Amino acid sequence: MDVLIHLFVALHIIGIAALLGGFLTQMKAMGRGTARFVPGMLHGALTMLVTGAVLVGLNQAEGHHVNTVKIGVKLALLVVILGLVYVKRDEETVDKRLFGLVGLLTMVNIFIAVLWT
Repeated sequence: MDVLIHLFVALHIIGIAALLGGFLTQMKAMGRGTARFVPGMLHGALTMLVTGAVLVGLNQAEGHHVNTVKIGVKLALLVVILGLVYVKRDEETVDKRLFGLVGLLTMVNIFIAVLWT
């Protein structure tokens, strides 16, 4: 079961890398006001959602303590990120503030995962 949990942790990290990587590749365009949500950002957010849910289930099945408040906060942030990226995915350009908000929320989600123990 530990191998399965580690596999899903790796997939979760790949999802966050896709979301954050998509954001970072558009930083220069954000400065020009031409940033857009790339498909990798949507796929990364969806990957994070699915793998995160699986990880919670696997950890509970193993009898590990799951901090439900932390998971709830991370889920709420991810739902906002996913909603923004999904709704604006077909637009040619996205407002700088909205695009920056997605990047900020993504980084906050990472810091919560790492620092909230």
